[in-house]
Amino acid sequence: MKPVLDTNVIVSGLNFPGNERRVLDLARRGRYELHLSPFILQEVAGVLVRKFRWDEQRAAQVIRMLRGMATVLEPQRRPSAILGDEADNRVLECAVETPADYLVTGDRRHILPLEEHLGTKIVNAAQFLAVLEQDG
Repeated sequence: MKPVLDTNVIVSGLNFPGNERRVLDLARRGRYELHLSPFILQEVAGVLVRKFRWDEQRAAQVIRMLRGMATVLEPQRRPSAILGDEADNRVLECAVETPADYLVTGDRRHILPLEEHLGTKIVNAAQFLAVLEQDG
């Protein structure tokens, strides 16, 4: 199974207990084949430093950890599925390029309402954990 994790799932998993942390822990244990893009990694680092006041060294260490547990690919296609939100489109482009089975996001405003994009199912962390549980 190949999911892409949205920035908000990664940041939440790194900062708070809950489903997002469980999703990250399962990636660390190799339960699924995580895919990310340089854009997602850069956005994670920026949010950790700006919004959560992580120092840059700690953020860089986490980005190295994420790179080590994921396939990082540079998307060649640029979808424009969400008007006016370039960052969300950049997350979708990673899912399209992979191609991902799932895009796991907490974005209830733009991404989750799509439910599916070019063959990628769009789910929240709890839904993704339920899928993993069903697959054994």
